[in-house]
Amino acid sequence: MDASAKQRPEQSDAPRQSVRRRRVFYIPGYDPFPPRRYRELYRCESTDQARISGYRIRQRPKKCDGPYGWVVTSEVEGLTTQSEVNILEWSDIVRDSMQAGILATYLLLARTAWIYLSTGVLVRLFRLRAGPGIAAMYPVVMLLGQLAIALGAAGALGWGLSFLLPWWAAYPLGLAVVPPILQGFRKIDGKFFVHYLLLDFAFTAKHRGRNPPELEARLDDFAEMIGAALQEHELDEVLVVGHSSGVHLGVSVLARVIRAGHAPGRARFAFLSLGHAVPMQSYLPEAQALREDLRYLSTRDEIFWLDVTAPGDGCSYALCDPVSSSGAAPKAGKRWPIVISAAFTQSLTPETYRKYKRRYFRLHFQYLCAFDAPRDYDYFLITAGPLALVDRFATRKSSASVSHACYLRPEERLP
Repeated sequence: MDASAKQRPEQSDAPRQSVRRRRVFYIPGYDPFPPRRYRELYRCESTDQARISGYRIRQRPKKCDGPYGWVVTSEVEGLTTQSEVNILEWSDIVRDSMQAGILATYLLLARTAWIYLSTGVLVRLFRLRAGPGIAAMYPVVMLLGQLAIALGAAGALGWGLSFLLPWWAAYPLGLAVVPPILQGFRKIDGKFFVHYLLLDFAFTAKHRGRNPPELEARLDDFAEMIGAALQEHELDEVLVVGHSSGVHLGVSVLARVIRAGHAPGRARFAFLSLGHAVPMQSYLPEAQALREDLRYLSTRDEIFWLDVTAPGDGCSYALCDPVSSSGAAPKAGKRWPIVISAAFTQSLTPETYRKYKRRYFRLHFQYLCAFDAPRDYDYFLITAGPLALVDRFATRKSSASVSHACYLRPEERLP
């Protein structure tokens, strides 16, 4: 058996090829970078994965109108498949939310911490999974630590100046070093991601679980694009991929597509959710619309939904069913998602895993990257290979270690 065959779940009755043409819509998480970053990531990592797994893959620019994207052609066991990958961009909204100055950042810190603490959400999130809770506390601790360092430096300078000036003049003058020190910390935030994480949580908490109006309008646009693709007869699969914060956005988009009657069409319709942090929003008190979308999508037969996380990813709610953990599971009729693990410790060599183990954001993006020894999860075979997601995982059941626990208050859960 060749390497590429090992990556598919064993299915004796599965077709060798169910997709010749595919449309992929990728919804990023809270990311200010332009979509070409994802094109380069896909190009580099797909080349590595194809070399490791023994298939061919090539990429070229997309020339037609529509969202930014590219075209991928794969050859797997002699079967050729063409996929058009489109980035559903909302990085402009992210960038607009990241314009806060130093004072505004600390005000956001106080407001966001108050929302998560006063509502009891933070405690309940810690009970669900400690890793993302620690990630939520990280910017709080670090920003307060940076402020303490700046104030300590101001005090030291004021003490030194007190030998030359009266104390009531020396110490206020010492405070002048606080803004430049805090600005200096912000300039090196690319190494620590303190401001980035705070702004991410602040964006989620700003409306206590509701999406801001500008994002709601963008989700409507996404739904229209996906709905139009479902009506194209030459497509064999329409695949929506959501990563990180893009997962809960994807849930709301797909619920709109189905409610509008755009599915089912001829194309197979699937949702691949990667590294979700759904409870960070669904646990907030005014996230009722998201919880309703989660319930709705979990019961629909128009779509196939696979959720992939990994215990090694400290930024996701690994192996937590995003529907059940959000108090949205119906009493009967729940079909989705199938929840599996990308099993970083098994699908990466010990050397590779040790290399990335402390690089938490790199591990959070591993779902979009090459694996040294891929099991049944291969991002590039899923997005560019000859099998539709539903065929590739038709016989797969959720991992036995999946958690369905929910720590929402009873009155916050859907009846």
